[in-house]
Amino acid sequence: MSRPIRVLVAKPGLDGHDRGAKVIARALRDAGMEVIYTGLRQTPEQIVATAVQEDVDVVAMSILSGAHNHLLPKVVKLLKEEGVYDEMLVVGGGVIPDDDIPFLKENGVAEVFTPGTPTQVTIDFIKENLKKDLD
Repeated sequence: MSRPIRVLVAKPGLDGHDRGAKVIARALRDAGMEVIYTGLRQTPEQIVATAVQEDVDVVAMSILSGAHNHLLPKVVKLLKEEGVYDEMLVVGGGVIPDDDIPFLKENGVAEVFTPGTPTQVTIDFIKENLKKDLD
């Protein structure tokens, strides 16, 4: 039997609203994943340190503050510097304009889920795009 998918749900930056992050964390748990939620106002360095320490398979960041084009690529850069990016799936979600999504994908974010995305779409994407075996 393989182990559960381990997901870090993080809120980068100064954004103080986490309802969406909590909704997705609950949906991922209900789908059988193990979820670590960092809470509000995490720096990219804190997110990466937690991802490494917890040996997660997925880093899922929720952002509403408008700083997504800076913070999400910075997390990717730091994961690469730690040598773990190739083992982790990085996804983003929140209020992110459609015009910004291609930039985020070019900078290492595998997918971006905007408001109204059914949680099952996120669950399926994670299951279908994991970067490592769970045995």
